[in-house]
Amino acid sequence: MKAKNKIIIGFIIFFSLFLVWYLAIKESDYCIRFTVNTASGTIFQGVQEWSALQLDSKKEKYSTLEKSNYSFIKQDLKKGGIHMEYSWDIKSINDSVSSVSVGVKDLNHSIYNRLTAPFYKTAFRIEQVKKITEFKKGLENHLKNFKIKIIGEGRSEATYVAYITLKSVMQEKAQQMIRNDDIITGFLHSNAIKITGSPYVEIVNWDQDKEILDFNYCFPIDKNTKVIEDAHVKFKTITAVKGLRASYFGNFRTSDRAWFALLDYAKRKGVELENKPLEHFLANPFNGGDELSWETQIIIPFAKK
Repeated sequence: MKAKNKIIIGFIIFFSLFLVWYLAIKESDYCIRFTVNTASGTIFQGVQEWSALQLDSKKEKYSTLEKSNYSFIKQDLKKGGIHMEYSWDIKSINDSVSSVSVGVKDLNHSIYNRLTAPFYKTAFRIEQVKKITEFKKGLENHLKNFKIKIIGEGRSEATYVAYITLKSVMQEKAQQMIRNDDIITGFLHSNAIKITGSPYVEIVNWDQDKEILDFNYCFPIDKNTKVIEDAHVKFKTITAVKGLRASYFGNFRTSDRAWFALLDYAKRKGVELENKPLEHFLANPFNGGDELSWETQIIIPFAKK
């Protein structure tokens, strides 16, 4: 067989395999890429919150098929006769930027879209670019509501506190604190126990798959305070820990955005963390004012060796 014929046959085989992969195996029909100045976990949360809003505004119902480590989420969308899949792959590039790749698949017209969307401005392509652009703009508006400053390695101080143990999904941590604030502050007031500092939240367990938190809502008190037995309010010392620190400025409802920034920072630095953030809220939101001036100091401890 002549060399020229071998080259032609090899090309035909390669092209045939490529077509099989492109038309039948490739995950998406079309891919949209962009970058955002925030942590990967903040984008991940943004995708979920944006998807929930679409049900109210556009009657689009998104279901999560798969998710992993605040860096990947695959969704299923059904609306009337429309059936789509969205695969969001999120990667941290540096301390302030993450890249996002969104693979879009139309399960009803997949082959047609694969043959046309990468090369022509089809209705499918225009609609999907518009949808993802709207998400990006909404996320960028959200990012204007807070600021994060990575401080680096540091150490917290030991603090004696009265506390109550709570549980919630991540998005409702602040609401859960507010709902139960009267329980602990009322107990301290009725027993003439003086609060000596601003409150803490001590994460006891962070289930990242289910995004559920077990945490202690704590108020500093004098270490010589007499222990009073109560079904809800307990007393203890929050021990000092070494870890990675950050300052978060913004509404306490989204202070976990600083957690994600610290997780990305630790991953790039090759540092292992124990996923039990400790938050110290330095401002009182009940006093009002500019939310961007509300500071929360956060430390995530180094993993125990």
